[in-house]
Amino acid sequence: MELFIQISQFVLAISILVILHEFGHFLPARWFGIKVEKFFLFFDVKFALFKKKIGDTVYGVGWLPLGGYVKIAGMIDESMDKEQMAQPPQPWEFRSKPAWKRLIVMVGGVTVNVLLAWFIYTSMLVYYGDVYIPANKLHNGIEVNAEGEALGFKNGDQILEIDGKAVKRFDKWLRMNIILGDDAKVLRDGKEISFVLDDLGKKEVLKNESGTPFISAANSSYIGTVAPGSAAEKMGIEAGSEILSINGVPTESWSDILANTREARGDSIQVTYIKDGATRHVSGFLGKEEMLGLGSELVKDEYTVLEAIPAGWTTMTSTLVNQIRQFKLIFNRKTEGYKQVKGPIGIVEMMSPTWDWERFWDFTAMFSVWLAFVNILPIPALDGGHVMFLLYEMISGRKPSEKTLERGQIIGFIIVMGLMLVIFGNDIWNLFK
Repeated sequence: MELFIQISQFVLAISILVILHEFGHFLPARWFGIKVEKFFLFFDVKFALFKKKIGDTVYGVGWLPLGGYVKIAGMIDESMDKEQMAQPPQPWEFRSKPAWKRLIVMVGGVTVNVLLAWFIYTSMLVYYGDVYIPANKLHNGIEVNAEGEALGFKNGDQILEIDGKAVKRFDKWLRMNIILGDDAKVLRDGKEISFVLDDLGKKEVLKNESGTPFISAANSSYIGTVAPGSAAEKMGIEAGSEILSINGVPTESWSDILANTREARGDSIQVTYIKDGATRHVSGFLGKEEMLGLGSELVKDEYTVLEAIPAGWTTMTSTLVNQIRQFKLIFNRKTEGYKQVKGPIGIVEMMSPTWDWERFWDFTAMFSVWLAFVNILPIPALDGGHVMFLLYEMISGRKPSEKTLERGQIIGFIIVMGLMLVIFGNDIWNLFK
């Protein structure tokens, strides 16, 4: 059931992104009077699961869930329809339109991906707010596992700076910035210490065989939040409590709470805690994949719609910058980041085993940014390849020959397929490993 939920979330996210991306090409094409012959979700190699012709366009769903496409009349694309291209250009074809119109059609998909991510991030800030731990709330500093120690951190460190930028909040971006950073400054035993974030340490973090975060907030066992509907709430545990033990095992730190909770999953659980000076004992049951639902000293910033719009843009651009920076890890032989590149199989494993709308929309926004970035790369067969040739035409005043475009399409297709084979192979290798 959990695998089904993970696959369902992945397929739904990809379906939303593909349909809207292709709609970004479809809409300006129709505005400019260009005939769109096909609009497909997923690829219909040999056959389609469903198709129906409405007007001039065949709409359908293919069986291969690796993307989708619109087939625009008079355009050299992955279909390599040489028979159509051998005929004289028609006024309703892509090739008959001015270069600036063709450029708008080609950047339409990427534009929609960017706007979609911006919209989702903005909406999430309005609905969920921005939740994080202020850096100055980490009175006990951080806790690190073996991978965190390999990077140079120690238990009790207060992280002051990453790459010279002050750390003001402990959130998901902090871990990302550490992995992508070059150096760190911490407060350790009352002294400021700077050190290089070693590539071999990053390699251990990326492997992360322990399955636990390489750094976490050491906020003792104080509970700042209790998730609505969680096991903790059902047992009556309230925010402001301090957990003393779980199933009789003492909890002196936040990592103790996490570790003891994992041990109790799939069985009954007894929690002893202090609230308002009184010691209390409660019990309940945890599912196999369930956690108590406790949070440390979190802060939640609320946003109005007007406040969330620029903040959503900032989140979107930060996501894009971090995705670009990740190539520094991927192409670094010391970190071996290329071994951690995930395809569909790896991404499905990353999805929540329970239906979590907040994580779903966060993933969808992140992946929308990623699709925008990948598609605009100047590789023939991708949107960016078509944009590259169109810009050449607009600047030089000369249109590339159809033979050049066809060869570029073939080369780009080989590059893309080669990358997909590497990614799928990496997925399968990691799965068996």
